[in-house]
Amino acid sequence: MSGIPRRALVKGAGVIAVAAAAGSFAQATAMAAPASAPLSAARKKAPTSANGWTLEKEANHVSTVWTRPVPGTGLEVDVRIGDAEAILLHVVRRYHYEVEQLPRVDLAGWQRIGGLKKGAPESNLASGTAVRIRPGAAASGSLFPLQVLTVRDILADCGGVVRWGGDDSPVDESLFYIDRGPDDASVHALADRLRLAEATPGEGAGVTVDVLSRSRRDRAERLVREQRAG
Repeated sequence: MSGIPRRALVKGAGVIAVAAAAGSFAQATAMAAPASAPLSAARKKAPTSANGWTLEKEANHVSTVWTRPVPGTGLEVDVRIGDAEAILLHVVRRYHYEVEQLPRVDLAGWQRIGGLKKGAPESNLASGTAVRIRPGAAASGSLFPLQVLTVRDILADCGGVVRWGGDDSPVDESLFYIDRGPDDASVHALADRLRLAEATPGEGAGVTVDVLSRSRRDRAERLVREQRAG
């Protein structure tokens, strides 16, 4: 202390006092300023299809929608990759094997929202979470009774995650879509179950089932009541 000039001590103390005051002012200003809104809240919510999945503007380029082959059928369709893909391709395969063999022109997937009714079930096509099978056969009565029973069995196999446009109003018997949101655990659970079945010999799409058995018909009829009530 004895080696430091008094003038330097006074000057140093003044600098420290100014710095402390500036720090106190900055802290008070920060505390007084209103908290900014979270970045996620500030962003505009991405538009979704009727089932809550985000819309895609295009397929096969900077998109979650890609053209995927339908194994064992020679078909391909634009669908949302991942869980929706596993589920919808299972529906298409069972339809192709058990209801009616499909030519390529009778299967369609993703479509731009501009040509669809927003908020209607068909809008799910624009998020890649729906397919049209026999697009020109949307009217009620397009299927024979045994074909309807098979479609009902396919839906029951999906545990209510997939809905058929034949149960909607207005009816669209060509439309099949994911009927749960992207965060619904049942979507992932079903996709995992179907993927496991496809990898297991004697299970999965293409295995002969008796859609007329009482247990399977009871299961299918329960689902019809649940989905129509919902």
